Amino acid sequence: MVIGVGNPWRRDDAAGLAVAGRLRGRLAGTEVRECEGEPAGLIDAWEGADSLWLVDAVSSGAPPGTVHRIDAGGRALPADLFRASTHHLGLADAVELARALGRLPARVVFYGIEGESFDAGQGLTTDVAGAVECVAQTVQEEVERCTSGS
Repeated sequence: MVIGVGNPWRRDDAAGLAVAGRLRGRLAGTEVRECEGEPAGLIDAWEGADSLWLVDAVSSGAPPGTVHRIDAGGRALPADLFRASTHHLGLADAVELARALGRLPARVVFYGIEGESFDAGQGLTTDVAGAVECVAQTVQEEVERCTSGS
């Protein structure tokens, strides 16, 4: 399963949604979802998945468009990636809550795309839009390797 997280009305916060949109229909046998609400709802959204790719915008102070890839199945997501969240309960919190409840898939890969603007409005900044294309391609390749058994 692939889940893109974000807010389409907060510029670069829509990066995860944009990746999910690009992957929709391109991954046979893999569910692709978008989550615009509270990340706590993700725990129910990924129910039954054995492998999960999560994509969201992050704000760690790295240059805009920087891509962070973290294997979150065995370790916590770093809190410093999520300094500016539009969510009450952040994505890292939802992952750790699911881990504590035994509801985290065995394989969890997180992609964070460093945002530039989280102001009100629509449209990704140039660097983030480029990173969205890169992450969509990379996730597609990873999912295809996973589902092909190689």
